[in-house]
Formats: sequence, structure tokens, C-alpha cells
Amino acid sequence: MRRTRPAFGAVFFFGLATVLALYFTFAAVQGSFGLFNRVQVQAQIAEMEVQRDRLQTELAALQNKTARLSDDFLDLDLLDERARDVLGLARPDEVVIR
Repeated sequence: MRRTRPAFGAVFFFGLATVLALYFTFAAVQGSFGLFNRVQVQAQIAEMEVQRDRLQTELAALQNKTARLSDDFLDLDLLDERARDVLGLARPDEVVIR
């Protein structure tokens, strides 16, 4: 007796293998650890590195100003500038433009 239709087990096995292959392919591309998410995370890393570098530059400038106004080293020009800015003072021979 000849079989005219394929065995149910073989069809089920290949169908299951196909579904699993499609699932893992989708997970590798779209999943939380997939390729698209990886590209997005790398873009965020690059953006945050730029922000970190900008903040490091700003921190260095503030540390420089703090050191110039410290008790150990006093920059009189910077002290004069800050006092004028904070107190709103000017010398009698200066012209103030607002």
C-alpha cells in the first residue's frame, strides 16, 4: 500500500522548525537585544559621550575660576569682575551701557 499524503509527523516537524526559525530571526532583529536596539543604544552612547566631553570642559573652566578665587591664589582682575557683576558697581570714570 502506497502513501499518497506525507506523514503528519514530518509536516509538523518542518512547520515547527519554520515557526521557530522565524521567531528567532525576528527576535534577533527586533528584540530587546536585537540589531535595531543595538544601533539605537550605540547612538545614545555617542550622544552621551559628546555631552560628557562638553560637561568636562565646563567643569574644567569652573574649577579654574574657583582656583583663581581661592585663598591660595587670588586673581584680582577676576575678583573685580565678579564684584562688579554681582554688586552692579562701576568706577566714576566708566560709562555703563545697558
